[in-house]
Amino acid sequence: MAFEKSIHLDDCKYTYTISPKIKKYTLRDTTFEPNKLGHYELNRLLEEVPNSGQGFPVKITIHKDLSSFKLSITDQSGLRLVNIFKSDKTAIIQDKFYFLMDSLVERDIFTKTENDSPNL
Repeated sequence: MAFEKSIHLDDCKYTYTISPKIKKYTLRDTTFEPNKLGHYELNRLLEEVPNSGQGFPVKITIHKDLSSFKLSITDQSGLRLVNIFKSDKTAIIQDKFYFLMDSLVERDIFTKTENDSPNL
């Protein structure tokens, strides 16, 4: 998966774009950690039941020059991408994803735009 300026996950209501106001210290404040290559990484587990260890890992990697990012939601193994927006059964997981992303939008890490159609 390549770094992108904007990402729209399948069936997601929003498209997320890297903010022009992004700062390195804000990434550190929001628990992004530098990886071996110098990129900033955030790993979270979207759990239906808190502290259960059962859920979908979200991984956000922001390029070290703060110009682009990667975003993925996978199964527990981390090998297969998962579409959490396809089913109403994952409504709690979806809400937790939107809450996470909204907190990053508030901190000027991302901007979001609403999609006209959920199946873009």
